[in-house]
Amino acid sequence: MAKEKACRRCKVITTGKVCPNCKSTDLSPDWSGIILVFDPAKSQVARTLDITTPNKYALKVS
Repeated sequence: MAKEKACRRCKVITTGKVCPNCKSTDLSPDWSGIILVFDPAKSQVARTLDITTPNKYALKVS
């Protein structure tokens, strides 16, 4: 299984070398917490975290 990394800019979790959300290459293997957003328009948590795209996000990225 590939090691998951989190983008330092938008916190999206990915197994690739480039963030699929913001196209950044600034990825960190040191992250914690997961939030899955399916419908950001209906999610209070997504609004609080300013998330507008459905994806898998890290809560904290170092």
